[in-house]
Amino acid sequence: MDYTVRPMEDTDLDRLVEVSLAADGLFARAGLELPPDDPRPMLAHCPLVLVAGRPAAGLAALTELDGNAHLEQIAVHPTLGRRGIGTALLTAACAKARAQGHRAITLTTFGDLAWNAPWYARNGFTEFPRGSWGPELAVHWLAEEAAGIAVARRIAMRRLLTA
Repeated sequence: MDYTVRPMEDTDLDRLVEVSLAADGLFARAGLELPPDDPRPMLAHCPLVLVAGRPAAGLAALTELDGNAHLEQIAVHPTLGRRGIGTALLTAACAKARAQGHRAITLTTFGDLAWNAPWYARNGFTEFPRGSWGPELAVHWLAEEAAGIAVARRIAMRRLLTA
């Protein structure tokens, strides 16, 4: 199957909701009970959503915080995991952010889940200490806490984007 990364199309929405919700199920299997999450508002809010495959196997949603690209969500349907789809999406997201003139890309994630912070670290991200955050990332963090997703240790991470 071809998992070429491309921009989201309107016809992808229902499948991307399915992918996101299925990926959320991985957290429950890891013992983290997250509040129900409808990804539609996030997908509508993000100016760039990249999709892998047709039909969609995964997505990477980007916005901007404090002048940096911010990875709002990356998700791969669990039945299609371990095929390099997440890495392809992350690579494309970083390339798009760099092409748009961003010097860094940030994200927030769970610090102790293998497919979260350790995976991002293997892909060039480092923990981004709170004292270095801009005001928009700080507000974003508070919104995540208010939404109830801080059910385990969370961290912010950043990857510098070089030419």
